[in-house]
Amino acid sequence: MSGLESVAWPPDPIRTERLVLREAEAGDRAAFIELFASADVHTYLGGPRPRDELERAVPEVPGRRPGVFVAVLDGAMVGTVSLDRRDAERPGHIRPEGGEAELGYMFLPEVWGCGYAGEACGAALGWFDGAFPGEPVVLCTQTANVRSMRLAVRLGFVEVERFEEFGAEQWFGARSPLTGAGS
Repeated sequence: MSGLESVAWPPDPIRTERLVLREAEAGDRAAFIELFASADVHTYLGGPRPRDELERAVPEVPGRRPGVFVAVLDGAMVGTVSLDRRDAERPGHIRPEGGEAELGYMFLPEVWGCGYAGEACGAALGWFDGAFPGEPVVLCTQTANVRSMRLAVRLGFVEVERFEEFGAEQWFGARSPLTGAGS
């Protein structure tokens, strides 16, 4: 994520009630491949990628870049949370120049419905609020992804607009650090 130059990366691991958020490690590669190859995970993200292609393309330590947290449960990666800058060319912005921080997340299907995504995203947002005081965060998801829209609202995101992108209606929301739940 551009704009992280002013903070140390990676931060110390973030501990929640049940999870640890940390930088990616080589041992996370298989879980990254599983996330990218999962038809369930990618139902609203353009579809899964072929596993054999991923085995060739995914680096030894995938996701190791500023803004990407690996969510770990009982020592195993179960998902990712990312904070990136939203491309100014895409629709959906709250600032005329774009470039807002955008929250993204993916979790393995076997942990869906357990509250881990909310717990991890809340912790990552808390870190972001401390590192970038006063900066809002945006989130975009397909309106067909009802679970993701519900999570966005629980995290303090408020709908700003809806638009068509990638052949589907998108829900675009914003969260102010002053009003966001962050947990």
